[in-house]
Amino acid sequence: MTWNSFYELIISPKINIEGTIFKLFLSLLAGGLVGLNREKHKQPAGFRTHILICLGSTLLMILSIYIPQVYFDFKNGDPGRIAAQVVSGIGFLGAGAIIRLGTSIRGLTTAASIWLISAVGLAIGAGLYVIALITVVFALFTLIILESAERRLVPQLNVKTITMEFDTDNFPEIQIKKVLKKLDIHISDYNVSNRLGKEKFTEYKIIVKIPERTEISKLMELLNKLDSLKSTKIE
Repeated sequence: MTWNSFYELIISPKINIEGTIFKLFLSLLAGGLVGLNREKHKQPAGFRTHILICLGSTLLMILSIYIPQVYFDFKNGDPGRIAAQVVSGIGFLGAGAIIRLGTSIRGLTTAASIWLISAVGLAIGAGLYVIALITVVFALFTLIILESAERRLVPQLNVKTITMEFDTDNFPEIQIKKVLKKLDIHISDYNVSNRLGKEKFTEYKIIVKIPERTEISKLMELLNKLDSLKSTKIE
């Protein structure tokens, strides 16, 4: 088989074995490239998940095109109907990649990459190879290059919960805020409650956003110097 004949097969709107195999192989590569990035970031939807999503989307797009070509009763049907269901159905997988941890949410980027790679699979299935390739390149640029730029330009904050117990109702709230301000730590929410046990004590729980550069040991050292403090826990 010459290159010209192979090229004609893979760009032909008619479904054929050679073109289908090429499309599925291209989907495997595209899904693998984006999935490797998510796998590197320890996301629940990683390398194999993205490959399977891209392969499935490609196959469904091929099926959408194939049915009207072979089953003449469906000539007046909409070949995009199956593909349209991929766009809405992929939201279930995307939702499964989103994890809520206290006040922080993880997995939004992975959910977006799942949605994107399904669209790439549909494009490959429709024979839009160049467009699919450009989309994958732009996606990798966003996930790798722009992530590094974002980390340099925008300080990354970790959400933590600090729980402190004091043996008095008059706990040093002003001192706590001074310590947090000194380390550029921002309070998102807080709760004060009085506990009754063998001894009465006050629990002060705060949810804070801590810059990545902050040393937790330094924060603990400063908090442990507070008046009337019984215990401190950061998680």
